[in-house]
Amino acid sequence: MLIMLNNIRKGEEYMRLDKYLKVSRIIKRRTIAKEACESGRVSINNKAAKAGTVVAEGDTIEIQFANQVLKAKIINIAEHVTKDSAKEMYEIVSGREDKE
Repeated sequence: MLIMLNNIRKGEEYMRLDKYLKVSRIIKRRTIAKEACESGRVSINNKAAKAGTVVAEGDTIEIQFANQVLKAKIINIAEHVTKDSAKEMYEIVSGREDKE
């Protein structure tokens, strides 16, 4: 499998978009994150993004939910985090996150 890393600088951490959405708990399950990407509701830095799009620190994610839009900046990328520290992976730019 080939992963495009055009927007990644040497030494930066990176991760697939669907996995980042799950690990950061912006979207609770990876399958739901993948479906959101495939339906065109997720963009990275104002460009439509697929589930396999690679994200890095500093990127901006925008997700269109049913009744709101969430825009968040990626601050940190980590493979595994606790529920409490997941919120430290991103900063909300606009909108609000789901509290469930």
